[in-house]
Amino acid sequence: MNSVIAIIIIFGLLVFIHELGHLLLAKRAGILCREFAIGFGPKLFSVKKNETVYTIRLLPLGGFVRMAGEDPEMIELKAGQKIKIEINDDGAVTKIVINQKNKYPNLKEVIVERSDLEKDLLIQAYEHEEAPLETFRVHPKCSYVVDGQDFQIAPLDRQFGSKTVFQRFLAIFAGPFMNFLLAFVILFIFGLVYGSPSKEAVIGGLAEDGAAIDAGMQVGDRVVAIDGTPVKNWDEFTEIVQANPHKTLLFSIERDGKTIEVNVTPNERLNYKAEEEGFIGVGYERVTSIPGSISFGFDTTIYYTKAIFTGLRMLVTGQISIDNLSGPVGIYNYTDEAAKQGMATLLQWTAMLSVNLGLINLLPLPALDGGRLTFILLEGIRGKPVDPQKEGLVHLVGFALLMLLMIVVTWNDIQKFFL
Repeated sequence: MNSVIAIIIIFGLLVFIHELGHLLLAKRAGILCREFAIGFGPKLFSVKKNETVYTIRLLPLGGFVRMAGEDPEMIELKAGQKIKIEINDDGAVTKIVINQKNKYPNLKEVIVERSDLEKDLLIQAYEHEEAPLETFRVHPKCSYVVDGQDFQIAPLDRQFGSKTVFQRFLAIFAGPFMNFLLAFVILFIFGLVYGSPSKEAVIGGLAEDGAAIDAGMQVGDRVVAIDGTPVKNWDEFTEIVQANPHKTLLFSIERDGKTIEVNVTPNERLNYKAEEEGFIGVGYERVTSIPGSISFGFDTTIYYTKAIFTGLRMLVTGQISIDNLSGPVGIYNYTDEAAKQGMATLLQWTAMLSVNLGLINLLPLPALDGGRLTFILLEGIRGKPVDPQKEGLVHLVGFALLMLLMIVVTWNDIQKFFL
């Protein structure tokens, strides 16, 4: 149950922050955002604030911000169609009732002759067939009612496609960017609570089966030189150790104001880049400070990004197979393990997932934010947009392939963890 709660909170946070980025930059550009949704499928909860309906949906596998203009507008008034309209004190139409008109007895019924709800914002109509033609000005925030539900019209200047290439790019890019920002914030908080790595070459922890503890090294030892080469910081220390697996090294260390020397032979391990490198089983010293936490948050976010990107490169080049990918089932299992290890591990895992979500969404693949950014960049280069029908087809095919990939990795996860 704790794992279920943890994964709901983590997934909800990652999706919320991602979609919030889209929402904030879209609204800043003046785009009408009809819905901000967490999850897909049937609505479990919804509330409308100003122009936007905020919803939580049944399937917690993502979310979306529905911006005006991304899909065809849902209302089209045809000549001869009977509607009811509400007119404010300034003479502007503020509500258009399409059907179930008997529920609105106080509104004016008219017969449409012509309408434009995007550019000119007007309705030309008769009260009855023998009445003179009237022109009604439509308010930019006029709503129309279909089956008892209110929807706001979207004039051209409120639609996604009417904005500049830069504004649209920012509205899409803001989602992945917020995931990187969230990872930084989580890691910054982690540094404040649990401490961040010291840059000094001071031993902060020892593995029970490591070469360092076997050689007699202790927590608090400061490494000042290795084989006569001065060591100024932790990075220089680790570089020398990693470059010398199986080679006995002479460590000069400071302990209690004295300098002593010990021989240490780094063991060998396989790292993420499939190279052999040396390690001696030591951890860095942790310190608590705001500057250190900021540095830790930034550096670790960059580290996670590079590690995930390296994994993707290895997948594309065939160094690892698709069997190594994990979907929702695998992520649930890993989150369960992280939750069992405590809040510190869970925070780092959440930050890594956030970076992963941001990076994957930036890939230039159809149906992802990166795919949409690619089309926007192409428009900027060509000076004209790609045919919307062709772009829509590309995204549709891409979404279908993405769902197929999700099914494959989910089946792999089920076999890996349950069969």
